[in-house]
Amino acid sequence: MVALALLSGGTRGDPRTPSALPGLPPPFLGAAVVGSGGRTAAIDAYGDVVGLWAPGPAGRSLIRNPTDRQAAGSVPADTGIVARMAGPGGRGSVPLWKANSVKQRYLPGANVLRTVARLHGRKAVVVRSVGGPAAARADRRWIARALPLGAGAPRWARAMYRRSLLVLRALTDQRSGAVAAGAREGWAYVWPRDASAAAMALASAGYRAEARRVARFLLGLDLDAAARFRGTGEPVPGRGPQGDAAGWVAAAARAAGVPRPRLPHGWQDQPDYQEGNSGDYLANAIASTALDGPKSGLRLHISARRRMGRGIRAAFCADGGLVRAADDPGSGLDSAAAWAVRPFPHPDLFTLARRTLLRLGAQSTRYGIVPSEDWSSGDDPWTAPTAWTAWSLATLANDKHPGRSRGTTWRDRRAALRLIADLHRAATPLGLLPERVDARTGVPRSTTPLAWSHAFAILALRELWPGGAGPGR
Repeated sequence: MVALALLSGGTRGDPRTPSALPGLPPPFLGAAVVGSGGRTAAIDAYGDVVGLWAPGPAGRSLIRNPTDRQAAGSVPADTGIVARMAGPGGRGSVPLWKANSVKQRYLPGANVLRTVARLHGRKAVVVRSVGGPAAARADRRWIARALPLGAGAPRWARAMYRRSLLVLRALTDQRSGAVAAGAREGWAYVWPRDASAAAMALASAGYRAEARRVARFLLGLDLDAAARFRGTGEPVPGRGPQGDAAGWVAAAARAAGVPRPRLPHGWQDQPDYQEGNSGDYLANAIASTALDGPKSGLRLHISARRRMGRGIRAAFCADGGLVRAADDPGSGLDSAAAWAVRPFPHPDLFTLARRTLLRLGAQSTRYGIVPSEDWSSGDDPWTAPTAWTAWSLATLANDKHPGRSRGTTWRDRRAALRLIADLHRAATPLGLLPERVDARTGVPRSTTPLAWSHAFAILALRELWPGGAGPGR
């Protein structure tokens, strides 16, 4: 027996979030996402709807669940749509976080979540979807269109691939192409770099129409106005423009086959993907090369790219690798060196990028790597840098340059496989990638799932096990 109540926020002074069951996140912290690009919902580990956005995943928030209260453990116990079951002896009802055990799974091939709770011999089943009984059928038709991974891909890799695509389906507005970074307050916005990676991933998996919608939405943004945008395209105040945004949008347009108008070029003295202080950073320098160079004449274009590569080498090369800050050898190796392999390829930088990524990969935990050696925010691994490093190392392993030895190629592939295995360990039992996880336990420490991480997982998996022609289009 399950009863539901729709509430938004609470009125009690200084409430405390109810205690979590052993091994599960606390109530009201999103652990899954459901939806198919229309109304989008975040679901916690107990089947409660703790976030709801419409129209689309970057639309208006319909449930008040502030991230600062989540972090403080002071979310009111009546937040969102709370699932309840019969209490002891069949008297009254209790929320599922009071059960003896709770288990969740997605229905196969769908963004429909099933939660089963047990309490003193009683059982409650909660099924969460957006769109009713037809939602699972629509999701399955959609995922059946995906280009398959190639022969040899293990079962877990195929499962990660399918779930990652379904996450992008849930977080991409099916009408406008606006991609939300995550289903959580503060993340339910469009970051150009995150959405661009989603466009590339969708295109690589055969979803060309979806990729074009995402790219066209991005091309309509005023990238000089802010770091993030609402689903309407309106800038979100509070964070200034990012130095890599235009480069990522250009790369997304290219992957989707969409013509692009002239985009802003500025990258110096701006924040990078780490979204801290402004500076002259490797990530922004690499991304900016997607914008420069002659637009006609192949020989001239190649020459211009080589000049850009030499400029990056001169400013960022230190200790045999690529560091984060220009002319600052002490700033530490940066995983954004991977971007010089994909999606902004500079063959002249491949050797430096490879050394950088192998050294960072050698420092990985069981759950992946931190973004850079100068990282000052703890030792928790971040799934997006882990995935993009795996993507670029897999690309290097597949490089057919005549100077490559078989031993070097195998070393690159082995490092990529190790990182994608780390990423698999960092995933939740539902197959979702948190923004970051605890370095020792692998427990999610931030927004789950994160679109950016799933996009790079798709790209890495397709590079490791390239698929042939399939039902995608």
